[in-house]
Amino acid sequence: MNASNVPDGTSKSTNWTFPTAGDNFFTWEYDTGRERLLNLYQKGKDKQWDSTQRIAWELEVDPYDALGTPEKTLALYGSRQYEKLNARERQEMRQHMAAWEFSQFLHGEQGAMICSARIVQSVPDIDSKFFAATQVMDEARHAEIFTRFLNEKIGMTYPINPHLKSLLEDSLNDSRWDMPYLGMQVLIEGLALAAFGILRDRTDKPLPKQILAYVMQDEARHVAFGRLALRDYYAELSSKEIADREEFVIEGCHLMRDRFRMQEVWENLGFDMKECMEYMNRGPRMRAFRSLLFARIVPCVRDIGLWGQAVRDAYDGMGVLDMANSDLVKLMESDEAQADELDRERRDTLARTAEVQESIALGAAAAEDAPSAAPSGQRP
Repeated sequence: MNASNVPDGTSKSTNWTFPTAGDNFFTWEYDTGRERLLNLYQKGKDKQWDSTQRIAWELEVDPYDALGTPEKTLALYGSRQYEKLNARERQEMRQHMAAWEFSQFLHGEQGAMICSARIVQSVPDIDSKFFAATQVMDEARHAEIFTRFLNEKIGMTYPINPHLKSLLEDSLNDSRWDMPYLGMQVLIEGLALAAFGILRDRTDKPLPKQILAYVMQDEARHVAFGRLALRDYYAELSSKEIADREEFVIEGCHLMRDRFRMQEVWENLGFDMKECMEYMNRGPRMRAFRSLLFARIVPCVRDIGLWGQAVRDAYDGMGVLDMANSDLVKLMESDEAQADELDRERRDTLARTAEVQESIALGAAAAEDAPSAAPSGQRP
């Protein structure tokens, strides 16, 4: 994060350090890999890509309307605070909201890079180490992409949200090897996938749509990895060990629910904080948004076996229990298909552009080769 383009009134600290717990785990069993995870590892190798080539960075972005989302979908739309704003102030608010959203994506991706590196160190089985190594590269690419988008297209970054920071610290500070999986692959990545999908489907701007779709294609593999590895492991745990992890899930989900209230934005813009926070907690758009955010997490938590009464009660209280019926596999398949479709569209566009340029070049060459026109009144 470049401290020079952090909004006024926010912390400009550029470092965060804390000790982590846990063991480094080596294994000499190289031939006991699970086929499903090894298939994901192969897919992870096959699907590596270069953001400088796959993404059309030349596309222009209006920093005051980076996503082009409809006004009525904005979090504060309909509130008394929003009605007070003039046109310029509403533009400024859009810039700050986009900067905040993509900054949290950026911080989450760096957290995912560190967590996946930690998984390589601490997970006991070789197939998980193999896949997690590919994920480290994926997350580095994502952090690179969001950094470039914020610096070149939005012109502003925000510090890490305290709720995201707390969950990252909890995930990395636990000595049990599965907790970075659970905190990152299931909770943080699951929520990020849902948020990416909401913005991808709402934006009419081609550059952010490309970025979100391509990142989601990678993240679909990561969530599948977490589901497979944790489902196998949790089937072997005692009821007390399961209860400990369910408590972690409940606390983490509350942190993730509160993460998207954008308190830092409203503070920086000098808005009425009481009005904003009350509207963010109870407003109709945020209630619907929060429900969509848990569409990836709830079915994954159920699938890996952390589905005790306390978890179900917590989700019921949050109004997201019915998300357990979401078809996670179909959602992931759709994410992959949308990224592939954008690739096809871009290839078609580039091919048409090349054809036009070739026709222009041939026309220019033909004009140069044609005999000069005879002077007026003279026969050639």
